[in-house]
Amino acid sequence: MFSRMSITKSIKNCSDNIKRLRYALDLADAVVIGAGAGLSTSAGYIYTGERFEKYFSDFAAEYNFNDMYAGGFYPYETAEEHWAYWSRYIYINRYMDPPKPVYDRLFELVRDKDYFVLTTNVDHCFQKSGFDKKRLFYTQGDYGLFQCSQPCHNSTYDNKDVIFKMIEAQGYIINEDGTLILPDGAAPKMSVPTELVSYCPKCGKPMSMNLRADNTFVEDEGWHLAAERYESFLRKIQEQNVLFLELGVGYNTPVLCSLSASPRTKKYMIKQQLHRHPSKISKTEYYERRCA
Repeated sequence: MFSRMSITKSIKNCSDNIKRLRYALDLADAVVIGAGAGLSTSAGYIYTGERFEKYFSDFAAEYNFNDMYAGGFYPYETAEEHWAYWSRYIYINRYMDPPKPVYDRLFELVRDKDYFVLTTNVDHCFQKSGFDKKRLFYTQGDYGLFQCSQPCHNSTYDNKDVIFKMIEAQGYIINEDGTLILPDGAAPKMSVPTELVSYCPKCGKPMSMNLRADNTFVEDEGWHLAAERYESFLRKIQEQNVLFLELGVGYNTPVLCSLSASPRTKKYMIKQQLHRHPSKISKTEYYERRCA
């Protein structure tokens, strides 16, 4: 049980941190945002619980998994069933707006600043909230893109039309606000028509999501242009007062920095500059600084 004193101290520390961040933001000439999955979780993109049950209870009952990630790795017997699952997954986490306006509020904080966003998130939330596409670098892909599963070439393909058709083929109705409903008493189909299954236009192999899951990930022309814009931005702001703001990340997928402690518990930040190839990262240590 928490004492009133410890709760009061926690609230005060939180308030102090917010004030420090507000002060740093006001002073900054430029802002570099590094965003991980926790930011989208805070916006309501939850992959378990009620949201999972709402859209995947039929798959959960059939195959005995209890979260979206597990369902995404399940070895379905047919491509039609595979894409029934993945079209729902892509739709609700890419084409449906997040339940909470976290990204909208973040944009309001930085819209008048010289900013750039580096993110491992693949849900397009930044762009949907008004962030400039040319100030975004999605390093890990995009739920809204297909690629050859082989891959035989380095191009990606917009999947919106076919995903919407797959959703409707399962019996869902897409409301004007993007939410999904089923007719009264209806259950969704757990497969899509064969003609909706996508294949590479060049080699005929099945298409897959443009996600950095393994060494087949396609870094297309848009990916490389975004990497170049990010590098250019970092060079431009080298002599400026810059706020590096890292949000929603963990130690598995740090975006901008990591915290460590030496034997003397002296904390330091490592700024990581991601170059065109993910393995090429230059690091600069900044002692006595932290990232949010």
